[in-house]
Amino acid sequence: MTELAIYPCLRGRVAIVTGGGQGLGRAFVRRLAAQGVIPIIAQRNFNVAKALQDELLAHGAKSMAVATDISDEASVEAMISMALDAFGRIDILVNNAAILKHLKIGPFWQLPIDEWRGAIDVNITGSYLCARAVVPVMQAAKWGRIINLSSTTILSGRGGYLHYTASKAALIGMTRAMARELGEWSITVNSLLPGTTKTESERTSAEDAYFESARKQQSIQRLAEVDDHARALLFLCSEESRFITGHSMVSDGGRSFL
Repeated sequence: MTELAIYPCLRGRVAIVTGGGQGLGRAFVRRLAAQGVIPIIAQRNFNVAKALQDELLAHGAKSMAVATDISDEASVEAMISMALDAFGRIDILVNNAAILKHLKIGPFWQLPIDEWRGAIDVNITGSYLCARAVVPVMQAAKWGRIINLSSTTILSGRGGYLHYTASKAALIGMTRAMARELGEWSITVNSLLPGTTKTESERTSAEDAYFESARKQQSIQRLAEVDDHARALLFLCSEESRFITGHSMVSDGGRSFL
């Protein structure tokens, strides 16, 4: 939190980060807070979000933890209302929350339909609900940033993850369509595609051998860190990216290219 801000344009902005209490979301929240952004930590598990809020508060940074189920319209609307009541603005939305580690992995013809629907409800519908809820506020301000977290699994078509991969691919189309519709208000919409990254959220389907295999396929020969993706996110949130919209930014050390 003592790091010198490299994007002073972000100071005082308010950012909603869904799934912001853990994994990549937590790295995003920490990076944004270090720039003087006020993060809204929207997390289904409130205790996880509150722990991060307390951490930021101990470093003198404002934030707010909100228990949120992004697949539930009423829960999303309540989270937006709380953010506006507390800070009067919403400038940035990071659609980060997604189902992955709890999904069953296997051939797509054997996946239970409830697993498919769960991925769609959270990864696609949840992102849509959050974007729809923040747009009126951003339109009124004639400024906004929406970043949809996709995944490089859509580039590799990794087997066993059809529900997850399909949902993340849909976010690319959503990003481009939203960018077309929101440019009039200087609202940019972009996708960030992180590569294979270890977080504290363990995935039984991702063994150490898989991470090592991914590293060997990269141009940059080291394992990705969550902060690598957080730095990319900052750029997409800042004024430096003001003429970039509808774009898919790949952050994977050169393992794949668009």
